[in-house]
Amino acid sequence: MRVTKLSTIAAAWMLSLAMISPVRADPGERYVLVSHAADSDSWWNTVKNAIRQAGQDYGVDVDYRNPPNGDLSDMARLLEQAAARNYSGVAYDVADIDVLTKPVARIRAKGINTVTMNSGTLEQSRGLGAIMHVGQPDYEAGKAAGLKAKAAGVSSFLCVNHNATNQAQYQRCKGFGDALGLKDIRSSILDTGVDPTVVAAKVGAYLRNNPKTQAILALGPDSAEPSAQVVQRMGLSGKIFFATFDLSPGITDAIKKGSINFAIDQQPYLQGYISIAALVIAHRDHTTDPVRIIATLKADPKFQARLAAYGLKPIYGERDIASGPAFVTKENVSLVEKYAGQYR
Repeated sequence: MRVTKLSTIAAAWMLSLAMISPVRADPGERYVLVSHAADSDSWWNTVKNAIRQAGQDYGVDVDYRNPPNGDLSDMARLLEQAAARNYSGVAYDVADIDVLTKPVARIRAKGINTVTMNSGTLEQSRGLGAIMHVGQPDYEAGKAAGLKAKAAGVSSFLCVNHNATNQAQYQRCKGFGDALGLKDIRSSILDTGVDPTVVAAKVGAYLRNNPKTQAILALGPDSAEPSAQVVQRMGLSGKIFFATFDLSPGITDAIKKGSINFAIDQQPYLQGYISIAALVIAHRDHTTDPVRIIATLKADPKFQARLAAYGLKPIYGERDIASGPAFVTKENVSLVEKYAGQYR
């Protein structure tokens, strides 16, 4: 799809109109998004930008809370604090349902609406009492990527997992491995953490010890960028199939150079923006009906202006909204690289 100069100008014009007069918030109306991510996880910068812009468009205050070191028990405490502060709505990701069930129940007991985003399944979202889930189905996305690898002749892979405590990460690896027909993928998963030096060292050691590895699946920029550097240093660029989840300037550059075959784009901006927008609509329209909320969101000119400006495409379900997956390759990377790491 070619983005013409005219359509770009139109999108910018729509966005400028949308920002002229923000909607006035009710007194005390305030929202929060709580994530599992450590401060060092740069992927969430796009989500932060999204909730800030959602706050601007709807005229509300929005907080972002996360455990600085990525400790899930700290995330649970942040959700408990959200209940105590009586927010108008709470969005959060289901990094570990066992850890989060109790604090989420406290939020719901206060009559506060919730939306789940990013990590977690639709079933988990339902069980936790959320209005809807906004995110990418991780297992299905991993499997779709694995089928592309299988079509290229891949039968073995390394999954570089920078966040082993997040169950969604394992689902990505499992989907990829299932697509390849592997019965046991645990030996193919490498837990690295987010320190780029550690990631590079572990990936380099694995590839030297397992020289027949045919593919690498990275689960985000924190694992993809140092892994791509290792591949380049070892002279394996173009020789080893390389896929990654998510986008960053480093990832789009590697795609253009051929070090990375494609990125699986879950459009994190949508996860942040839609989560807050859905909560605002629920609060103001006094509804928890996802059909009504989705219809209202789709008719919102400010939201449509954001989609046009950043080239985003949500997938609307009956009561949930999928933000992906989409695949970014050499053929279409130029369409998204301008906003990679910011709004894509």
